[in-house]
Amino acid sequence: MAETIKYFFPDNWIRYDGSKILNALTKANAAVLSLTKIPYQRSWVDQLQVAQLKREVAGTSRIEGADFTDKELDAAMSATLEQLYTRSQKQAAAAKATYQWIAALPRDRPVNEQLIRDIHTRIITGADDDHCPPGKLREQNINVNFGVPPHRGVEGGAECERAFGELCRAVRQEFREHDALVQALALHYHFAAMHPFEDGNGRTARALESLMLQRQGLSDTLFIAMSNYYYEEKINYLKTLAAVRASSHDLTTFLNFGLRGVELQCSKLFDEIKKNVAKALFRNTMFDLFEKLKSDRKRVIAKRQIALLKLLLDADSSLMELVDKTVASYTKLKNPAKAIIRDLNYLIELGAISWDRPDGKSYRFFVRLEWPTQITESKFFKTIKELPKSKTLRFPT
Repeated sequence: MAETIKYFFPDNWIRYDGSKILNALTKANAAVLSLTKIPYQRSWVDQLQVAQLKREVAGTSRIEGADFTDKELDAAMSATLEQLYTRSQKQAAAAKATYQWIAALPRDRPVNEQLIRDIHTRIITGADDDHCPPGKLREQNINVNFGVPPHRGVEGGAECERAFGELCRAVRQEFREHDALVQALALHYHFAAMHPFEDGNGRTARALESLMLQRQGLSDTLFIAMSNYYYEEKINYLKTLAAVRASSHDLTTFLNFGLRGVELQCSKLFDEIKKNVAKALFRNTMFDLFEKLKSDRKRVIAKRQIALLKLLLDADSSLMELVDKTVASYTKLKNPAKAIIRDLNYLIELGAISWDRPDGKSYRFFVRLEWPTQITESKFFKTIKELPKSKTLRFPT
C-alpha cells in the first residue's frame, strides 16, 4: 500500500517557473482575448451557455465519482433538489445553482474566507450536508485523505484554520502580482491540496477557479467549461496536481496543464460562436436572394427551398428526415418525392448545400456555410437561369 503523502505549508503560495509557462500563458491569453472580442448576438451565446454549464456541472460531478446517465443529468439541471433522489443528481443540481450564483456576484466582491465558505455551503447543501457541515472548516482530529497516491489534507483544527487564512491572505496580496489566469489556477491547486472541508473540496476548488476566470473576462455570457476538460483529462489532471505537491508546491506543471485547458475550451466556444455568425450570414443571404425572385412560380419554389435550408441550418439531415419535416409543403404536389429531390438538386447546383453518404448508404445533406462568401446576386440569377429543366435533373449518386 502506498504511503500517504502529508500536507506541508508552502514557503511561497504562488511559485512557478515563468519561462516554462510563457508559451502556454501567451496562447491561453490570446484565446481569451479572441473569445471576448468576437461579435455575437446574446441569444446565440445564451443557448451555448446552457450547454457549457451542463458540461461544467457534469465534469465537476463526475470527477468526484458521480454516476448518472444523460437523462438523469438533464433532470438534475431542470428539477429542484426536492425532486431528485440520487446523491449524484443532487450534487449536479447543487453545482448548477452554485455556478449560477457565482455568475451573478458583484465583480468587486473580494475572494475572502466568507466567500469561499459561501461557495462551499452552496456546493454541498441538499447533496452532502448530511455528513459535511456546510462552510465549516475541519476541526481537530477530523482529517481527509484523497487522490492516488493517497494525499492527506492539512491537519484539522488550528493548522486547517491557519492554512485557510494564509491562502485567502495570499489571494488578496501575492496573487495580485501575477497574471489573472495564473491566479485562478493557483487558487484551484492550493485549495484542493489543503482540502479544508470534510467533503466537496474538489467541487469548491473548481468553482473558485471559475469565479477567478470570470473576473478575467470569461463572464456569465462567455463561460468556459474547465471541469469538462479536467474530467476528459482526469488521469493527467490528478497526476499534475500530485506532481505539484511532490515538487514542494511548484505550480509549473499544473499551470501548463490548466493553461492548455483554458486555450482549448476558449477555442471550442469561439468556434461555436463563429459557426453561429456564419449561420446568421447564411440566413441573411438566403432571404435576400430568394425573395428577389419575381415570378409567382419561382416564389412558391423558393419558399419550399427556404424551408429546406432553414431545417439544414438547424442540423444536418437525411433525405427521409427532410421528407418527414417538410411533408406539408409537398403533399399537394402531383409528385412530392420528385419535387423535394428537384429542390435539393437546385440547392446543390446553387452551391448552398452539399451531401455525402457517411455510412455508404443513406444520403446526408448539410448547408455550406461558406456559400454567402462565394455567391453574388448576379451569379445567383445566372445559375437559376441556367438550371436544367426538372425532367433532366438527376439525384446525386
